[in-house]
Amino acid sequence: MNDNSLPSSDVTYSEAIKFLYGLQVFGAKPGLESTVELTALAGNPQDRLRFIHVAGTNGKGSTCAMLESIYRAAGLRVGLFTSPHLVSFRERIQVNRQLIPESDIARLVAGLRGLPRHGVATLFEFTTVMALKFFTEQKCDLVIWETGLGGRLDATNIVTPLASVITNIALDHQEWLGDTLEKIAAEKAGIIKPGIPVVTAVNESAALAIIAKIARERHAPLTGVKVADQGSSGLPQDLPLAGEHQKQNAALALATVEVLQQHIPVAEKAIRIGLAEVSWPGRLQLVQRANGQKILLDGAHNLAGAEVLGQALAKHFPAEKRTLILGILQDKDWRQICRKLSPLAGKIIAVPVASKRTASPDELAAECRTANPGAEIVVAQSLKEALQASSRDECVVITGSLYLAGEALELLNLSPAGVSERGLNEWAAKR
Repeated sequence: MNDNSLPSSDVTYSEAIKFLYGLQVFGAKPGLESTVELTALAGNPQDRLRFIHVAGTNGKGSTCAMLESIYRAAGLRVGLFTSPHLVSFRERIQVNRQLIPESDIARLVAGLRGLPRHGVATLFEFTTVMALKFFTEQKCDLVIWETGLGGRLDATNIVTPLASVITNIALDHQEWLGDTLEKIAAEKAGIIKPGIPVVTAVNESAALAIIAKIARERHAPLTGVKVADQGSSGLPQDLPLAGEHQKQNAALALATVEVLQQHIPVAEKAIRIGLAEVSWPGRLQLVQRANGQKILLDGAHNLAGAEVLGQALAKHFPAEKRTLILGILQDKDWRQICRKLSPLAGKIIAVPVASKRTASPDELAAECRTANPGAEIVVAQSLKEALQASSRDECVVITGSLYLAGEALELLNLSPAGVSERGLNEWAAKR
């Protein structure tokens, strides 16, 4: 029996995960046909749920976490669908911030695997339908629904939400989304539905113009958000999520809640509690070790994310002697990321990301030497080796990839659940 020939019952969790690994060979293909077919066979569970659909280049996960926390504080049963996961596949599907149980993963895989289909779903398409089934079974009052890649042709785009949210637009995934901000904006704006309100923090004029045009064409009311809009509308003085950019994400979440007040009323107290208690690992996450060492984990994987990290370091860690542990995927703009981040540290350790898509640590190191010739720059064969080499350093920043942040959480024994399934984040585009 091969990985993709599981029976439709009596599937163990390990067998289910093995089956999901087998779906990776089908890549990540744009288009909604497979997801529409599979959800129809599954009884169209999305028709019994309410959604807030979130797209954007950076900040999607943090904005989703804030929205989830606010609505949960308001007493709702809230589903949360995000990707990629940091360690456990179960992180992708949560209800009231509880990871989906292993037994439900096994059961859903068995049931969906047994449905007769014309084609084979990709891993993300299959996971999307698993999430819809689970959220329906759990009788979620609301689902915070994050896109995977882009928006227009993303598998998540089969739903009609209460609101469409677009966090920001920056260059990333250009091979599939386009090589200009305008083209990327058009793909992200593909989640806009006729008559459904849109909330966005996009401030780049050309990208915003594209979003506004599509919103007008679809008669979708558009609300633009700036940090200045946060005012006194429930935003805590100190958000649990570090970084000035989180104020923008919080303002976006607050604006979304306000737009939906007639659909889902939320008291100001619930907003304050939700924002004050939000958590989202791997994004400017500070770990204080017993020996006094500070480790900052951040999944900055594009130039915009690197700029945000640089701003956070300048504000929160101005005095420390920083060590930068840097690992980036080859299909990212790794040269520009190296140029942006390497001047921020006196010591840089280039490492491979635990992915077949990793950029060469030797090439990362060479780029860093060009950008910061005065720094001590070395290559480590693994993140574990880099952590050992920097164990006495005052402040260590681990960044360049969410995959790397997830591996760090695992090595530092901060993983939320179970054995690592980080390999399930691997994908390749199929046209």
